[in-house]
Amino acid sequence: MNGHPSKPRRSGRILSSLAASAVLLTTTATAAPSAAASDPWWLAKALASDVTGPKAWHHLKAFSEATHAHGGNRVSGSPGYDAAAAYVTKTLTDAGYQVRRQEFTFPDYEMVAETATETAPVGRELHPLLAYFSVSTTEAGISATLAEPAGKATGCTPEDYTGRDVTGKIVLVDAGGCATSLKQVVAAGAGAAALLMNVNYTNPTMNIRHRIVPPEQARIPTATLTRAEAQELKADAAKGEVSLHLDLRSRRITTKGYNLIADTPTGDEANTVVVGSHLDSVDTTPGMNDNAAAAAMQLEIARQLARHTGKIKNRVRFAWWDAEEKGLVGSQYHVDQLSRRQRDGTSLYLNLEMIGSPNFARQVYNGQTPGGPAPAGSRQITKTIDDYFARQNLPTVGLELDDRSDHSPFIKAGIPAGGVNAGAETLKPAEWVPLFGGKAGEMLDHCYHQSCDTLDNVNPAIFDQFGRAIAWTTGHYAVKALDPRGR
Repeated sequence: MNGHPSKPRRSGRILSSLAASAVLLTTTATAAPSAAASDPWWLAKALASDVTGPKAWHHLKAFSEATHAHGGNRVSGSPGYDAAAAYVTKTLTDAGYQVRRQEFTFPDYEMVAETATETAPVGRELHPLLAYFSVSTTEAGISATLAEPAGKATGCTPEDYTGRDVTGKIVLVDAGGCATSLKQVVAAGAGAAALLMNVNYTNPTMNIRHRIVPPEQARIPTATLTRAEAQELKADAAKGEVSLHLDLRSRRITTKGYNLIADTPTGDEANTVVVGSHLDSVDTTPGMNDNAAAAAMQLEIARQLARHTGKIKNRVRFAWWDAEEKGLVGSQYHVDQLSRRQRDGTSLYLNLEMIGSPNFARQVYNGQTPGGPAPAGSRQITKTIDDYFARQNLPTVGLELDDRSDHSPFIKAGIPAGGVNAGAETLKPAEWVPLFGGKAGEMLDHCYHQSCDTLDNVNPAIFDQFGRAIAWTTGHYAVKALDPRGR
């Protein structure tokens, strides 16, 4: 999931698990193809039965082995990404698909130095993460005293620095309130030499790399610190002056990336259903929940659908996106390359994101964006997924279609979108525990973008449930056109 955290949004709507009067879903037996004429749900039932967590776990384990054998991550342009992509390609080819590599290049950053030291009143090593597209320090670094805003600790407005001289100093602010890019613009305007940001997660040792968007707004060196390290600095500052030395440097590079695209050989191209997940990870993690689990489950859905391609009505396109963690680059490139006819012929997009979060919530994208309703048809996708779960007596909650995953480029192009997400850094509210279990007040995924995002971090139960739900939805729309009126 794209690592530019924003305030988590969720709808208050919780589906009742008592929808017993809904059409009964049979998930214990695969419907015979001969039933297709009389049963419009035959393919949805077949895929929801045949696609299982244990089958998809085989692919997930292969991703884990490939990742750990090739550098420990799947960053775009890395050997780890190439190894995982090779496995996807072979598995799809063996199933009968023709796989296309959609290649692109994009401006990227390579980290050169990320060190910080508190030099007074005590000597202490810090562990900052330099923001993508941040200004770098010189090779000699920056030595300066620490300062904090006089107003709100988030430092989002010039008024937060009123009465506080931060000229030439290193400013420490808290996360939240506004984008990181705005924080550093405001701090630079007040005269600060650099910005450190307390990510302020409940896990005191958790740190996540942010980014300056757009890159042209970069003004001063900007990095994040864990809550534990930020609190130590604040405690020292409360007693007197704190001196720091920062060495935060990166260099601009151009990265070559590629998406993997596989279409069913049959089906109406004018009603193409796109199913997608990102295959890449960030550089700090093996990324099993984010997002190897989704990529593995999607691979199993494609493998099982290959058995029925002669009987589908609408073409299904499976896409494994690259460089999602660098700003949705791969999916945006794909959408940008579509002709007007191809865009019009893309019926809908289904997105799988972080489907195995250990402290999960059963979140279904709710057809709403931060600015209002998503393209017509998005709410019908939500209803299809929600109805599936209701028939299983599994409650769901809604999640906004924000800019943090690969559905965003499709929505901005006017294409209906939906999907599932088990959650990242959102804290589980107490009212969700009776619905999903787990622990209140803790992150849905405490290993989000951390080195602990291994196979042990993937919850097999929600992994299986989300996989069957998207298998059902894929099968449904492979034989039935999207009806935004909900019929």
